[in-house]
Amino acid sequence: MAETGHRSIGIRVLGAFRRWPGRLSGPGLAGALVLAAVSLGPALTPRPALYQGLVAGICAAIGYGLGVLLAWLLRTVGVPWSRARSRWFRRCLLVATVLVVPLALWWNATWQDDLLALFGEPPAESSHPFVVLVLALVVAVLLLQVGRGLRQVARWVARLLGKAVGRWVPVPLARLVAVALVAWLALVVLDGTLVRGGLAALNDVYAQVDDGTADGVTQPSDPLRSGSPGSMAAWDELGLQGRSFVAGGRPLEQRQQVADLTDRELVDPIRVYAGLRAGDSLDEVAQVVVAELDRTHAWDRSVLAVVTATGTGWIDPSMSDSLELLWGGDTAIASMQYSYLPSWVSFVGDRSTPPAAGKALFEAVYARWSQLPADDRPLLYVAGISLGSYGSQGAFSSVQDVTARTDGALWLGTPGFTDLWGQLTEGRDAGSREVSPVVDGGTTVRFANRPADGTPGDRGLWELGTNWDRPRIVYEQHASDGVVWWSPHLILNEPDRLTEPRGSDVLPSTRWVPLVTFWQTTIDLFVAGTAPAGHGHNYHLEYADGWAAVAPPDGWTQEDTATLREVVGLVASEA
Repeated sequence: MAETGHRSIGIRVLGAFRRWPGRLSGPGLAGALVLAAVSLGPALTPRPALYQGLVAGICAAIGYGLGVLLAWLLRTVGVPWSRARSRWFRRCLLVATVLVVPLALWWNATWQDDLLALFGEPPAESSHPFVVLVLALVVAVLLLQVGRGLRQVARWVARLLGKAVGRWVPVPLARLVAVALVAWLALVVLDGTLVRGGLAALNDVYAQVDDGTADGVTQPSDPLRSGSPGSMAAWDELGLQGRSFVAGGRPLEQRQQVADLTDRELVDPIRVYAGLRAGDSLDEVAQVVVAELDRTHAWDRSVLAVVTATGTGWIDPSMSDSLELLWGGDTAIASMQYSYLPSWVSFVGDRSTPPAAGKALFEAVYARWSQLPADDRPLLYVAGISLGSYGSQGAFSSVQDVTARTDGALWLGTPGFTDLWGQLTEGRDAGSREVSPVVDGGTTVRFANRPADGTPGDRGLWELGTNWDRPRIVYEQHASDGVVWWSPHLILNEPDRLTEPRGSDVLPSTRWVPLVTFWQTTIDLFVAGTAPAGHGHNYHLEYADGWAAVAPPDGWTQEDTATLREVVGLVASEA
């Protein structure tokens, strides 16, 4: 008897599963097919199958919604649509699906190999089309069910409103109010519960990760490093990335190789850092950094760089190494931690803390630096990569502010929502491209794509001539870096970078598609850092050219920069 009951339930479930596709909108399925297929087309960075399946599923769900909306509009204006036409439409759609899906998956594998060739990499062993297809279907179905659930709630609310105020409010208006109310409640739940609750949970998780120490990292004994015995910044309070930073540095033979170029006497570089636990506020943490600068006598060095870290407090080793190699160690680098969260989390959910931290750190250092005699203080530079670039620029209101209070700036992989970067890009000289803007002829600010190799189609730092005022501001950005080019404006607006001559590492077949390009670039945020050096969000080799332009020692030449780049490249390949 029980066996018969279980079999009956199974039959009903199977029957419901078989009937479920018939309940889906034909125009909706057509929209899903179109947008999913388009989403498999060229993007900025090759992506793993899981990411590609995710973006295809999201786009399929959006396409379904747009197809349903279009069908509703056609019915509203009186376009006839019989059952016979619906059956023929579904048959044609089935044939189209059988043809389009394999072609789209093949297209996806082809453009990824073409892009890898532009990057100088061998083709991938497989694009894993089955994984992409299955994941896209799962994601699309889940999002579709969520949407249907919200629609049912909206209908229920509309019925309640109709019963309550139906005598005074027209039915269409009641439905519109119900949809708006449900949408508002969904956003409130999403932001107040899922997003904020998720951020709090992630913060707890990454706070525990922050207690760890990377393999091979040991507490420094050099008093010129924070975290050493006697330091005001305790080793166990520096955080995972802070400990790696203060314990890092280049081998003596590499430092000597670059120092010989200018006959500089090698000295041990200063690295100061304060972890998030060093104070109850960003200002207090910044004051610990200043105290460390005082303790190490950093003000006696030739160069002081204020570097804003990324989300977890990470500083790209190539950034600090390049500057120390350039000046033979006659440097001090100051930074601090402002979050436990990785940059991608802060990128999405917390954009206020990075510029607040960048401002707190720079203002604290600048206040102390300003007290020193003008002819007896180090050159003051600011720098940052990715979210650190965004945070560093938060300390300044304009280019004039940067040049008035610093001796130069080096910013790499700047996120597209950065105010100062946006002002400069939007106000670029007529005829210059979005991927490599020219600002006032390059007299103060210069943008570069890949200055290390001078690839045709990319702009180098010196292509605008040697008439370059100091202080100098350098932006390094790759045409294939999704971190730089991500923006909500991509949803409905085509970017200039895809209508102008594009960078050398962007496929000619890359096109803007409403909604689709936004989600593709969103996925690029997560995979951009996996690109080889000189592409995507990998700037290992750009630091040599950038620092050599912003902060060159006396007598430094382009040939010297080539040697520095070579040494830094060896470091990057060993890392």
